[in-house]
Amino acid sequence: MGEHGVSKRAKAANRKPAKPAKPAKAAGSAKPAKAAGSAPAKPARPAKPESRLAMVRRARRINRELAEVFPYAHPELDFRNPFELLVATVLSAQTTDLRVNQTTPALFAKYPTPEDLAAAVPEEVEELIRPTGFFRAKTKSIMGLAAALRDDFGGEVPGRLEDLVKLPGVGRKTAFVVLGNAFGVPGITVDTHFMRLVRRWRWTESDDPVKIEAEVATVFPKSEWTMLSHRVIFHGRRICHARKPACGACPITHLCPSYGEGETDPEKARKLLKYEMGGFPGQRLDPPPGYPGRPAPPLGASDG
Repeated sequence: MGEHGVSKRAKAANRKPAKPAKPAKAAGSAKPAKAAGSAPAKPARPAKPESRLAMVRRARRINRELAEVFPYAHPELDFRNPFELLVATVLSAQTTDLRVNQTTPALFAKYPTPEDLAAAVPEEVEELIRPTGFFRAKTKSIMGLAAALRDDFGGEVPGRLEDLVKLPGVGRKTAFVVLGNAFGVPGITVDTHFMRLVRRWRWTESDDPVKIEAEVATVFPKSEWTMLSHRVIFHGRRICHARKPACGACPITHLCPSYGEGETDPEKARKLLKYEMGGFPGQRLDPPPGYPGRPAPPLGASDG
């Protein structure tokens, strides 16, 4: 009986050290698991969405800084009067301003007025503007608008949006180019460069040119619209390209929410720069005073 009691006590004594070991195991495994599991329970708070006011301030700062980078921004089509600018802008669809500038001298030498162009032989006009591409459709448009100017506007280009958009081949983009640069009427030119950049800068999420024009117009005073268009288009052609933006050579990366979409290495990015920014000829054969680059060569000449 005594031996049995001793034996029971000895067994109990032998079991006692095992009891704390059990919680110790639990403490060693369960507590760290809790700590590890608690991190996902409180995820990092996402970046606060940019307010409308903050976006407007950032957009206006981009405009100011681009004005310092491109103080010489200008329309990149050669023209001497509203008629030449109107025709050149219609011809610029689906081609470069450079190619248009290389083509229009011969065209305007032969047909200097709307009356002259309206009375031209279509095949002869086609041959002159062939380098700009889509020459048959463009011939129809420029001869049609020339006839409309002759018949409806006394041979003069009208200075109102509602009149310009009635002309063959003339949409809002072309109309605002003419109004802003030939008549001094403020307008936003929403071309492919402008559309791409304002979306990259998160000024808009729209891909509709008319909506983009309306949205951007609420961000900037009317007096800035024409020069804003030139600066944005200049930046798009020289630095913020469609396929491979030169992020590493961009002067406004601190304001760009899309930084990193392109080449970020400064040396590699500098090799992507175009026109005067890259040391190459510009688009105009007859650039305005103050342009820092080299004029473009005439058609058929070397551009080196």
